[in-house]
Amino acid sequence: MENIEAHLAKLKAELDQARQSGDTAKINHLEGELKDLETYQQHHPGEQKDPSPLEVYCDLNPQAPECLVYDD
Repeated sequence: MENIEAHLAKLKAELDQARQSGDTAKINHLEGELKDLETYQQHHPGEQKDPSPLEVYCDLNPQAPECLVYDD
């Protein structure tokens, strides 16, 4: 995606399609992804760059082993 707003719009459109088709698993997945991305956007209000899934995960889980950064 070009930016976070475009990514949010795409997720909302996909969520609407999943609701129309009744795909419960996809609805649950997209709702979670949308919630996480909206939370990321709240934590970084000035940022327009679309974050990677790892950036979103680490923003929400900074103590996760894959998110820790060590200074040598």
